[in-house]
Amino acid sequence: MAGGWSRDGAVQDQIDQSIADAVEHARQALAGGAGRVDCEDCGDAIPEARRHAVPGVRRCVACQEAHDAETRFQSTFNRRGSKDSQLR
Repeated sequence: MAGGWSRDGAVQDQIDQSIADAVEHARQALAGGAGRVDCEDCGDAIPEARRHAVPGVRRCVACQEAHDAETRFQSTFNRRGSKDSQLR
């Protein structure tokens, strides 16, 4: 049951679209092609097990964690339907 001007199922549609956006962002962030033997940030060797586990790997674990922390995905749309979220 929807309230106000929204139709039935609108909230689920917003949730589905938010998930689809996050999945698309993650797919675009995946590395492609041949991976590297050494980290492109620090130059340390990337262990062979990591190169096999992550095709197209470009960074060591420590540098990848730092890179991920800097580039966290933030949705640009406020898809929450509550009035309170619109007032903030």
